[in-house]
This record gives sequence, structure tokens and C-alpha cells, in this order.
Amino acid sequence: MEHKNILIISASPRIASNSSALVGAFAEGAIESGAEVEYVSLRNADLGFCRGCLACQSTGSCVINDDAGEIVRKMHDADVLAFATPVYYNSVSGQLKTMLDRANPLFSADYKFRDIYLFTVAAEADEQPEKGPLETLRGWASCFPKAKIAGHVFAGGAAAPGDIKGHPALKTAYETGKAV
Repeated sequence: MEHKNILIISASPRIASNSSALVGAFAEGAIESGAEVEYVSLRNADLGFCRGCLACQSTGSCVINDDAGEIVRKMHDADVLAFATPVYYNSVSGQLKTMLDRANPLFSADYKFRDIYLFTVAAEADEQPEKGPLETLRGWASCFPKAKIAGHVFAGGAAAPGDIKGHPALKTAYETGKAV
């Protein structure tokens, strides 16, 4: 059985965030199944906004010298990408949107990833808030024809840090990781 290389990108600005805990359960399941997991937090990353110059399409790398370049290289080489984000105004966090935009060098590259997972947490308990982030990621993933959204786990009703403790979505995330 081939062991998969999973890159987790956590986009919460909080320390010990609920979305990090959710994707942590995914990582635990994946590691138990033999996957190699790398975790990257955008919390303190130096990420500039995409300038739209498209130089990366001919050079394979961004002209901005910050942390995004290394993260994009890790994304390129991963078998599986997993993104974790709190839901802000029915969308992904600004940190994640900036990172997705800065992954533009992957558009013309021979990237390795095929499966993409999304882990979202919202203060609202209903499922409405999960739709916006999923559509954002679907839009990004649609630019990569060899890849697909392979799964999404949503935890509603978790506003303050630690609110996710005991949430049923943690088990779902763990089982999702075991199945990767």
C-alpha cells in the first residue's frame, strides 16, 4: 500500500483554534493509517497579496519573496491537500484566500496533488455557513483538472477557542483521515 504525503494548511489566526483541532483529528487518523502528514499554519506567515502580474506562469515561481513560495512548493509535492479555516462572513479566512491566490504558480505546473479536503468551523450551528467556503475551494480546485474535492467536514456551533471539544465532527474528521 502506498503511503500518502498529506499537506495540511491551517488558516486560522487564533492559537489553539477550533479549525486546527478539527484538522488535527484528520491528521491523527491519517497518521494511524500510515500517511505522512506535514502541518503548516498561516497564522504568522508572511503572505503578500497576489499582484496579478502572471510572471509565475512563465517562471514557475512568484516574484514576491515571502513565505508563500515555500508553501506553494510543498503544495506542489503533496499527494493530498487539506485546508482548515474558520468561517468568516460565509467564506474562508483572509489568510486562506490570500494563500489560494498565491498558489497561482501551480496552475501551469505538473502538480502532484489529486485529493483536496476542507475542514471548516463556524459559530453558527446550522449548515448554511459551510456553503461559502466550500464554493470558494471548489472554484480554486476547478483550475486543477487532475484534482478534486475529496471531502469536507464542517463543525458548527464552535465560536470560542475550545468550543469544539466533544463535537461529533471531530470523529468524522478522524475517520476521514483514516480513509485517505
